[in-house]
Amino acid sequence: MPVLPKPEPYPHLDAQARWALTAVALGAFCVQLDSFALTPALPVVRAALHGSATATPWVVSGYLLAAGSLMPLAGRLGDLYGRRRMLTAGLALFGVTAVLCALAPSLPLLVAARVVQGAGGALIMPVGLALLTRACPPGRGRRAMGRALGLAGLATVCGPFLGGVLARCVSWRAVFWLTVPLVVVAVLGVRRAAESRDPDAGASLDVVGAVAATGVPACLARWWEHVAAWGWAVGAVLLGALFVRAEQRSPAPLVDLALFRNRPYVALTVAGAVANSATVALWYVVPWTLQQAAGWSVRDAGVALVVPAAALAVGGPLAGRVRPAAAVPVMAVCLAVAAVALAATTTCGTGTPALLMAATGAAAALGVAGGLALTGTQAVVRRARAGEASGVTKAVMTTTAGAGLALTGAGAGSGTRPSLLLPAGACLATAVALVLGLGLGRGLAPVRGRTSARTRRGRGRGAGGRGAGGFRDGGLRACGLRWWERRAGGHGVGEHRAGAGQTSARQTGRPSGRRG
Repeated sequence: MPVLPKPEPYPHLDAQARWALTAVALGAFCVQLDSFALTPALPVVRAALHGSATATPWVVSGYLLAAGSLMPLAGRLGDLYGRRRMLTAGLALFGVTAVLCALAPSLPLLVAARVVQGAGGALIMPVGLALLTRACPPGRGRRAMGRALGLAGLATVCGPFLGGVLARCVSWRAVFWLTVPLVVVAVLGVRRAAESRDPDAGASLDVVGAVAATGVPACLARWWEHVAAWGWAVGAVLLGALFVRAEQRSPAPLVDLALFRNRPYVALTVAGAVANSATVALWYVVPWTLQQAAGWSVRDAGVALVVPAAALAVGGPLAGRVRPAAAVPVMAVCLAVAAVALAATTTCGTGTPALLMAATGAAAALGVAGGLALTGTQAVVRRARAGEASGVTKAVMTTTAGAGLALTGAGAGSGTRPSLLLPAGACLATAVALVLGLGLGRGLAPVRGRTSARTRRGRGRGAGGRGAGGFRDGGLRACGLRWWERRAGGHGVGEHRAGAGQTSARQTGRPSGRRG
């Protein structure tokens, strides 16, 4: 009898999936590079364009604000009109505005071009991740996404150093010229990828929901920059209420509110936002400590951060290898390790190897946690609306990034030394919350087995016996408290399908028969 070869658990990517991976990885790299590479070059930009001190920071803030606030809308546009089409449009917009930024003759025109470039970046990130999820076969999407996020993480950390070198040795305009050929290659790649969209999306866009969803993260981002300006917080609350009202009444909502009842999705998104905020805090405090407290030069500090940068970049591929069932436990472990490492940076002295070792450990743990927030959430939602889910996750993570700087004490005063104790506490508190959620669900798992036994005995005595009643009460408690195992146990539609071609409410994270 011939022996048949064992099927591969992770089939290889076909040509279309490889082109999609190339396009998404290059697009994410460009978005992250232009997010951070221009920060150290702002003094050079201001001097070259004769700009004001108040308008110059908007070269970076305008870009990040546009990218973060438009991501929910961008993700839904991909579900509606085709992810390959929207990703192509985002890459083209990003490349054209990069050329306009490189040729900008004045600071106001540079800021305007950067805002439009941020809109292109908003299309690239969530739409690209959703396209990659659908292009890859089950079991390979997370790994491919991890590779793309690893390249993006490398640009995040190396961007400031690269931007500073280009601004001093060549020109600040070279930062934008660098991304143009990469965007061209990404466009060529995405044109060879397979198209995908949400077949149940309908033909209309929820305009009111889109306006409200764009305004909420914009107001929150402005509030994090100026915490004392409570008007931005009030505006975010009012727009949030308008958004919920609009989504409840819309026949085709921009964001299905049932997504927020998908508890693994919410847990991973919130934990990812905490990890992203801690990452921003880490890359602010460690260079500040090396330069201001230890007297290192900008170049020496940049070289010293190469190893932590590599550790952060490796986190994306590692996150892609984590099974959906283990995403939440691994996230909790990573945040706990990051909390210990972040706290250790405050006791290591200044400019010592111990400080860099602690920063490397924190960067590695936060890199895996940030990657899990994107790969894990894609595995626990319906694949048809992957763009919507990734758009919301990316918007939350981008909007809350400013919280990391606020927790370090940045801007509290010229004599105040920033600290990572509060970001460490936030990571530890989030890890504890995840562990408590896991323990609550799994600790009561035996209840289901006991009630099942009572059910069998009750059936022997009749339908009206105590056994049936016991199953009804205990079964409901078990089903209500074991949501981690039901939802995060690898049953997301991104990996499996329900029988007879019907997706169950347990897999989609929303109740059957009605929308949020």
